[in-house]
Amino acid sequence: MSNSFQILAIDGGAGTGKSTTASILADRLHLLHVDTGSHYRSITKYLTENEISPDSVQRFLAESSPSLSSQIEGNRSLLSVDGHIYPPASLRTKEVNHFVSHVASVAEVRTLLFDYQRGQIETAKENSFSGLVMEGRDIGTVILPDADLKIFLVADQKIRESRRQSDGEVDKISSRDFLDTSRSIAPLKESEGSLRIDTSQFSIEDVYAAIANKIGMG
Repeated sequence: MSNSFQILAIDGGAGTGKSTTASILADRLHLLHVDTGSHYRSITKYLTENEISPDSVQRFLAESSPSLSSQIEGNRSLLSVDGHIYPPASLRTKEVNHFVSHVASVAEVRTLLFDYQRGQIETAKENSFSGLVMEGRDIGTVILPDADLKIFLVADQKIRESRRQSDGEVDKISSRDFLDTSRSIAPLKESEGSLRIDTSQFSIEDVYAAIANKIGMG
């Protein structure tokens, strides 16, 4: 599988290594790295700054839709919400951690982001990247179902919890998994034909090699 422009979709639960995997792929293969989890965190941050509670999100978005745009920093695409790009640390606060899964389950929020996220393919092409690697929880099933390669990451629960704690997260993996898999809109699930990798069994170099070989870049 070797195309001039590669589109890779990475899905998986919290702490499975999506960002680490996407980052190394972006660095080595000159891909634009799009972290859709940060999109939901940015929207959540925007809503909390505007004192919009999760219960009021639908009404707020029906009356006022924030503008979305991209800023490219290195090989990462950062989401700007009404001209605001939030520093990474501000997206990992206790308040954002608490609300982000609830905000992400709102259909209007996912609709707001849907076209923007799909549009990142053109953003990557316009900025002369060799392709796109997008990570999240509904990339292979909803956002990029026709990706050149769909990857589904899993890992042992204890390892995932340790990774989350290292990232400053305090929510339990079991609780996050329940929210991710049980929501009615775009629940987390493995897409058909995806490359399944257990990141608790392999090093990041092994994971990279498996993916690179699959797309003919190994």
